[in-house]
Amino acid sequence: MWQCVFVFLPLVVTYQTPSAKIGADPWVGFAIMAVLMLPGFTGLAAGVDKTALFGFEQAQVAIVQVWGLPMPIADYSSQVFPPLLMAAVLGPLYKGLKKLIPANLQLIFVPFLAMLIMIPLTAFLIGPIGVYVGAGLASALAAINTFSPFIFAIIIPLAYPFMVPLGLHWPINAIMLLNIQTLGYDFIQGPMGAWNFACFGATAGVLFLAWREKDKDMKQTATGALAAGLLGGISEPSLYGIHLRYKRIYPRMLVGCFTGGLIIGVGSLILGLKNGITTQAFVFTSLLTIPAFDPIGLYVIAVAGAFIVAMLLIIFSGYKNPADAAAPAAATAVAGAATTGAARDTIPAVAGGQELAGVAGEGAAVAPAAATATAVAEPDAGVGALLQVASPLDGTVVALDTVPDPVFAGGVMGPGVAIEPTGDTVYSPGAGVVAAAQPTGHAFGLQLDNGAEVLIHVGIDTVNLKGEGFDVKVRNGDRVEVGTPLVTFDRAVIEKAGYPLITPVIVLNADQFDTVDPVALGPTTHGAPLLVIQQKV
Repeated sequence: MWQCVFVFLPLVVTYQTPSAKIGADPWVGFAIMAVLMLPGFTGLAAGVDKTALFGFEQAQVAIVQVWGLPMPIADYSSQVFPPLLMAAVLGPLYKGLKKLIPANLQLIFVPFLAMLIMIPLTAFLIGPIGVYVGAGLASALAAINTFSPFIFAIIIPLAYPFMVPLGLHWPINAIMLLNIQTLGYDFIQGPMGAWNFACFGATAGVLFLAWREKDKDMKQTATGALAAGLLGGISEPSLYGIHLRYKRIYPRMLVGCFTGGLIIGVGSLILGLKNGITTQAFVFTSLLTIPAFDPIGLYVIAVAGAFIVAMLLIIFSGYKNPADAAAPAAATAVAGAATTGAARDTIPAVAGGQELAGVAGEGAAVAPAAATATAVAEPDAGVGALLQVASPLDGTVVALDTVPDPVFAGGVMGPGVAIEPTGDTVYSPGAGVVAAAQPTGHAFGLQLDNGAEVLIHVGIDTVNLKGEGFDVKVRNGDRVEVGTPLVTFDRAVIEKAGYPLITPVIVLNADQFDTVDPVALGPTTHGAPLLVIQQKV
């Protein structure tokens, strides 16, 4: 079952990469790599002894003569680096052909000429180089593990918490697959399990505290993240929904990672395991995949140790910073000082639990930006102050559950809305500081003066564009006001890559407020009221 995808991984990678990164037709890239996986192509090596490519023992290929030229034929199943290198060449070639060939002939001749050039180039040169690169990286990690499984078992769990948020773990996944293909087993996934279970243990600690504190929003977030982790081995909901929001979690989680890695390292020395904990299948490290690891007893002890240590450290020391607890009070003080007439026109009074009726008065048309970072407390209403977050985009406001991403649609990251943009610029939804400006331009985290922590995620899966089509205007730590441009994006690039432009706008620290509600669904412009937030009493 696990092989059904990963044997044909070069085709999956190729289909995604040219389209997402460089604008080439994904089916052209797919067809180029498909040639290298055809039985007729691999059959050329029948009866030919394999040799080490460029003297590299881990890159075994059969050398055959085609057109009088030597062509290395490798097993390309489960390979990642050959399609990535092929895509890097295909992209510029595709763009060059489009410049040379008239528009009315491009539909036929651009794909034809691209394949005519790239198929032999990939078969003779690019594919074998990709195999060599992957084997080289795998050999380097294997050398570290062979030198000291003890050191390797500690390094991997401690490195992963920093690699995953940056997406640097995917090349390591490719090496895991290559290890299974060439060695028959992988030695990286066992130590990786220590990191994953430390991550899930920290989430379990947060969930325990949320139950004890009767924090409804955090209970929902932590429950979903813990289920995704323990049953699916997926750490992103825990990382982005909780751990990266609270700085106290990471140091405690790293202690859990170290504990799990130390148990694997010491256990490998005691049991005389030359390769540490191994597995013969590529699996996500969860409760359901524990039987895939050998020796299973050592693996269970290691992941349990990582989980329990991280969980207990969170339970006993807490996960919220002092600033997190003080934020609501500070925001209330700002709100109390900002009860001007313009603000009352922009955010109408809410009494006795009535829903927000909308924006009232003519002042709303000219004052939404000025009122964004203000709040109105109704003295007789008996409820907390109201804060407002403005729209960062021109477009149409839709419910969050319409977002084609389960993490956003399920509210794992927090409550909010989504916007189908009609413009091409994202603006600051309030006065505050840029807490996180991704260099790829696809996401921004803002700490607003009114106490709200807002995430703006431009499109879905647009991180895969690696910044193409995005012109970032701000940096981490920059001071912004309402309407300050954050990023300009090229709609054509995103749409051509096949990614939805729908943009979630999330309040990350919703647990510090009583309610977070949309002002209204439908058309909006940047600076117009988008979300209303009610302070806790």
